[in-house]
Amino acid sequence: MGGRHYLPLTEKQRQIMLQDIGVNSQEELFEDIPPEVRLKETLNLPPSFTETEVLRHLGGLAGKNLNIKDYACFLGAGVYDHFIPTIVKHVTGRSEFYTSYTPYQAEASQGMLQAIFEYQTLICELTGMEVTNASLYDGATALAEAALMACVTTRRQKILLSRSVNPFYSDVLKRYFDSRNLSYSEVPLKEGKTDLERAEAALDGDHAALVVQTPNFFGLLENLQGVADFLHAKGALLLVITDPISLPLVKAPGEYDADIVVGEGQSLGSSPSFGGPLLGFLATREKFMRRLPGRIVGETTDAHGRRGFVLTLQTREQHIRRERATSNICSNEALNVLAAAVYMVALGPEGLREVAFLCLQKAAYAREKMSGIPGLELVFPGYYFKEFAVRLPQDAKELNRKLLERKIIGGLDLSPLYPELNNSMLFCVTENRTRAEIDSLIQGLEAWK
Repeated sequence: MGGRHYLPLTEKQRQIMLQDIGVNSQEELFEDIPPEVRLKETLNLPPSFTETEVLRHLGGLAGKNLNIKDYACFLGAGVYDHFIPTIVKHVTGRSEFYTSYTPYQAEASQGMLQAIFEYQTLICELTGMEVTNASLYDGATALAEAALMACVTTRRQKILLSRSVNPFYSDVLKRYFDSRNLSYSEVPLKEGKTDLERAEAALDGDHAALVVQTPNFFGLLENLQGVADFLHAKGALLLVITDPISLPLVKAPGEYDADIVVGEGQSLGSSPSFGGPLLGFLATREKFMRRLPGRIVGETTDAHGRRGFVLTLQTREQHIRRERATSNICSNEALNVLAAAVYMVALGPEGLREVAFLCLQKAAYAREKMSGIPGLELVFPGYYFKEFAVRLPQDAKELNRKLLERKIIGGLDLSPLYPELNNSMLFCVTENRTRAEIDSLIQGLEAWK
């Protein structure tokens, strides 16, 4: 032990700690571990490094990764490369925020609670809903929690799920449902969108909700006007998955009577970071508020009439009465929530609309250019936002290998997820992509073909 200089405790301090917990040696701490499974040889580690050597070594390892600073990224499918204003990292980097965790003691967490409250307000304004929460892990768990919420609310055991929903989300939903003896059935596609006639025909008195994504996994905008009517007529709910960046340009789900709205908030001020951390949001009608998972922050006044913030409806939560909790979601996503709030406030309504319009415009430019390449064709007709599927004349994996040679991260190969879409690729174009980068992608496609 004495040779491990990175351990801050002296031998005397270690002995004091062992005495305080009532054991004579460190080995006694591990006596419950059977001898036959204990490691008997030293770890196969390289010689120790100095701090300078460690930084150089880690820098070399990091340099092996492809990154979106050096490569133009056309990959989306749930995690997106959007521009993040500098002010976002400036605010989230303040110590009073990035050291905060779960705000159990409201009186000591007013700054973080206010940030969550403002975030909730902004999400409600975007989605057109009445109440939202915080602290869902990502869009996939937000969907799963919302589906459970729909089942509990309606006291029904089944869900109708559009096949145009992100398949990674569907996979998480399946895991949730399998453990609770719930089930879902898929609504087939009709030209890349939900076949609403088939959905209405399949709906019965045992279904809690219909789940539809718009823009859907293929980037297509679904027409959901009037869908809530036939669902509500049979006691079911409309659960919508949406991209918050699209909402300044399209109807908010609340405008076509959605009951629950979920989505991935990573686009709002958080970087892709190789897939996380992410941020799920879930908004709903006020009448369903008591069924919401996660945390809800409310505004109040103290004994002196001063404005303050509290955790509302804590009795739903596992840290109050765990055995009767609404949900097992518990980790705090407040830093990502803060990033989203700062992002939305910094851009404002006009800035958010401009970001959405640039995504729409640049994706349309890329789509038009690809349509002019012989052998390439759009998989589905319709109105797109920032993603679209293209059918290729050859293997999609080979194309991505060729694009990497041009410092381009290509789209998502759809064939493992949708076998009927063999040799098809989902491309994403956000406001971060320049015309030169899009043109370089087009040149790569032309050269590969």
